[in-house]
Amino acid sequence: MGNTQITFIGAGNMAASLIGGLCKQGVNAECIRASDPGLGALEALQNSYAIRTFSDNGLAIKGTDVIVLAVKPQVMRHVCEQLAPSITQQQLVISIAAGINCDSLSRWLGVNAIVRCMPNTPALIQQGVSGLYATKYVSAQQREQAQQLLSAVGLAVWLDQEQQIDAVTAVSGSGPAYFFLLIEAMTAAGIKLGLPAETAAQLAKYTAQGASTMACQSTLEAAQLRQQVTSPNGTTEAAIGTFQNGGFAELVEAAVRSAASRSAELAQQLSE
Repeated sequence: MGNTQITFIGAGNMAASLIGGLCKQGVNAECIRASDPGLGALEALQNSYAIRTFSDNGLAIKGTDVIVLAVKPQVMRHVCEQLAPSITQQQLVISIAAGINCDSLSRWLGVNAIVRCMPNTPALIQQGVSGLYATKYVSAQQREQAQQLLSAVGLAVWLDQEQQIDAVTAVSGSGPAYFFLLIEAMTAAGIKLGLPAETAAQLAKYTAQGASTMACQSTLEAAQLRQQVTSPNGTTEAAIGTFQNGGFAELVEAAVRSAASRSAELAQQLSE
């Protein structure tokens, strides 16, 4: 990101992950700042990455190019209204808080160049995926800055419409929990079939890891990969048939729709 100056407002896990990812990519620690009321979180970042830290948000954003809002949605309005007197129209604001739309951020901050994004928890191990939406006031250079920032912790995908954030939340934001649920269920099934608990858990977890890696690295669609494993009249076909007869696809769709609907409801409440 060259000499781009970046300030993180909030020093929680996601901010720490992004800072760690940037440092691994070779971004100079002198270009990164963080501000947080918690001295322990700031001290941990200083010790790990030697970045500059602040307890005053207004001072932290002075002269910076990019401001990353990494605070809880419930305190976002208060934080933004505190920042408003110090922020300038030339600064890019990137929000990683769930549920707060760009109009609300713009109204609270008094600026227009805003990127809203939804990362997921695997970003904490640099294996995340994030959906990004930019307002029309974000320049091409600023879009690139946002792309590089979120790419530091995984895949970054741009969205054409802000309301698509709800779908991103439902598919990838909440998505890790769906896979954890499947791992739980497979582990429990393995135990009931007579496997030791630790063995069943390892088989489920590492099968999920291997299948995911294959899907990401292959040029084939997931359906094609599944078909390659599913021999006629074999064990996999028996299992897949049971899933399908139980309405697996319809259940997944209903679950994801429920998550998207709830995301929209929360966004409405938080942005009022």
